[in-house]
Parts: sequence; C-alpha cells; structure tokens
Amino acid sequence: MTSSVETWFRQTVKRSASAALIVAIPANNEADRIEACLAALAMQRDHYGAPLAEGSFEVLLFANNCSDTTVELANAIAAAVPYRLHVIEETLSPEMSNAGRARKRAMDLAAEHLERAEVPYGAILTTDADSRVGPTWVSATREALAKGVDCVAGYIDADPAEIIRLGSDFLKRGRLEDRYLRLIAEIEARGDPRPHDPWPNHRVSSGASLAVSLAAYRAIGGLPPLALGEDAALTRRLEASGFLVRHTMEVHVTTSCRFDGRAAGGAADTMRFRHENQDAPCDASFEPALAATRRALIKGRLRRRWGLQPSFSQVGQMLALTDGILNTMAVSHRASGFDDFWEAVEALSPVLQRRHELRPSGLPNEIRRAEQVLRALKANFEPPKARETIDVPQRNHVSRSTFAPDLDAQVGDLQSGEGIIRLRTPMAQGDLAAGHQTPETAGNDIGEIFG
Repeated sequence: MTSSVETWFRQTVKRSASAALIVAIPANNEADRIEACLAALAMQRDHYGAPLAEGSFEVLLFANNCSDTTVELANAIAAAVPYRLHVIEETLSPEMSNAGRARKRAMDLAAEHLERAEVPYGAILTTDADSRVGPTWVSATREALAKGVDCVAGYIDADPAEIIRLGSDFLKRGRLEDRYLRLIAEIEARGDPRPHDPWPNHRVSSGASLAVSLAAYRAIGGLPPLALGEDAALTRRLEASGFLVRHTMEVHVTTSCRFDGRAAGGAADTMRFRHENQDAPCDASFEPALAATRRALIKGRLRRRWGLQPSFSQVGQMLALTDGILNTMAVSHRASGFDDFWEAVEALSPVLQRRHELRPSGLPNEIRRAEQVLRALKANFEPPKARETIDVPQRNHVSRSTFAPDLDAQVGDLQSGEGIIRLRTPMAQGDLAAGHQTPETAGNDIGEIFG
C-alpha cells in the first residue's frame, strides 16, 4: 500500500526489518518502466542460480510528484514479489523536484528505516526506475560489501533493443568509447593500483547501480544534495573521507537510452545531443592515451610516497612543481587525506591540465596507443590481485595508501631510477608534457614516459 512518510514510519517502527539491505528507487512518472524494474528485483538469485530467500532485501520506491499510474502499478505488483515493497508517495517542492535530490530523499528514508529497525551492518542500494538490475545484482553487491569495502559501484549497460534503434553511427560511437574506457581503466589500475579495487574494474559511478554501507553513508552526511551528478559526488566524498569504493564488473544493470530524462544537462540530454552531432566531444574525463598514462603513473607514485614518510624528490620535476611546493601541499592536506592532496596537485600542476578534448573520430588512434601502452605495462608488472577480504584500517580520514609498502614491492622496476619508465614499444612520440601527439610525430617511437 502507498503511504505518506509519517504513516509509513508509524507502521514500520514497531517491527524489525527482515533484511539488512534496502534498495532505494526514486520514481517520477515511470508507469512505462516501473513494472520491469520491480520484476527484475523479484528474479534475484545467487551465483549458483538459486533464487534468493524471500525477505533477503527490501525495496523502497519513492514516488515523487507522480501524475501517472506509477504508484498504482507498483502497488499491484507488491503482492507478487518476494521482497517487502514500501511505496512512499510525496510531492517535492519545485526546487527539490529533480533527479539528484529525489534520490537523496529516497536514500535518506531508506537509511532512517534501517536505523529505526536497528539493523546491524545495514546497507543502502540504489537504482533507477527506468533500469533493470541483473539477476545477481543483490548477491554480487552483498559479496563485494562482505569483502570489506564501503561502497559498490556497478557497471551500466545500455538497453540493447533501445540503443540499436538509435542507428549504426550512434552504436559505433558507443562501441569506440566503451573500448577506449576499458583500456584506460586497465592503464589506471596498473599505474595506480588499489588493492580494494583491482582490475578488472571500471570508471563509472552511476546512480543506476550504487550500494553504500549505512555507517559510511551517515559518516559523510548522506548523498550530496545536488540536482545532477549526485552519484559521482557520493563516491568522491566517500573516498576523500577514507572509505573504500569498489567499481566491480560483477554487479551490472541495464538502463534505458531515452532522450526525455528528468535532469536538465543530464545523461538523456547528452545522448540526444550526441545522436544529433555524431562527432560531438566525448566526456571531459576522456583524454589522450599518453596523458592518461602519465596521470595514472604519477598518481600511483605520489600515493605510494604519501603512505610512507612523504618525500617527493624527483616527482616535482614531472609535475613542473618544486619539491618544496609538493611537501608544503602534503603537510596542509595531511589531515584531509590523499584524495584532497591529489585534487590540489591536479589543479596546480601545468602538466596535468586537460587541454585536448577527444572526439569519436580520434578514438581509433588513441585506442592503438592505449593498447601499446598496456603491452608495455604488462611486460613490467602485474597489478595486485583481488583479496577475499580487505584489511580495513581506521577511517578517520586515513588514506588508503596504508597498502603502500606492498604496492612498491609489486611495482618493482616499473618506476625505478630517476622516476623514468622506459616503454620499449613503438607508438606515437608526441608531447608528453602536454599529453598529446601531433600529426608530424605520429608513428615514431616513444622513448620514455615519466611516472
């Protein structure tokens, strides 16, 4: 049955929640898709194919400002699903009626529900009403959390039937971008390895598939109150506060490719613009392969030194910063942690500025360069393997570079000598300081990438 927030709390406060996991789903006029969303959650199974026990998790559907039959359809399906479905209906003010703040409201209500039920070690999962979670979404998320991480970011796939209808050019663009992102994700995993987030992983933090422990969620003040980009802001805030975020390929969701999204400037608007402009720039996070490699290697080196007694000798020249400036920055950011320090370094170093936008037409060349970089990196060292459990240090803004001594041993010769990495493989030489290649130098051999 649909409830107001007050009625719902009165009804649930007297009984304990049967599950430590609750899925928060914001929905605004999702009558066309809500049944598929809730049905996918009803089909959850473990990795052996057995259905999850009834009551393994709960679902909170936050129906905000709905004027269609979203609520009625959800109530109709409630009796059939093997989980407790809470349908909360609320009208948000115009300034609050956006995708980001609706998700925050849904997750905050879910957190309060777990607290009222005194559920130990609870976790809040979230997805979108226009998405369908994979059949092992809950169990894979639960397993990842059980290994000691605080947040799990799942992988997002486009609805195949919808994306194919957008035409071959749009599909080709998506395939190029996905291939390049996979290569860059592996370069980052090898250049700046994180034991709690080992390769294979990805680089996406999407509200279509996120999970966070109740303790971590409360520790950072909940989901950032943003109209747009609240999902990525959540993982950034968690990492900046010393919590562990796992970007796993084992947790996956299929989401819609619609052009009529709720958030102005959001994913739907971006997709529509790129559909109309086939060579429109890629996301701002895309950068040339050599620039991305340099960024990952420098970040990895700084992280390892941060975890020991900070000493940035020879690193400053790679960043066009003096060692004194780096040491001063490290001292000033010691309390807030490595991520804040790195953000400040990126902002200050001219070497790390993102100067060149990538377009789909340039991705084939960048893919070739990234493949060459990876061959060289693989010849030098292997990233740390996934652990069955993660050693979780104290979280009062402690950097995850607590793992630094092990990483330095594994990296070995890759970052030896005067901070020079020799990649003995043919690729475009380019301007490493600027992080790009010119047509005149394309095809030459590269001698060194400093890391």
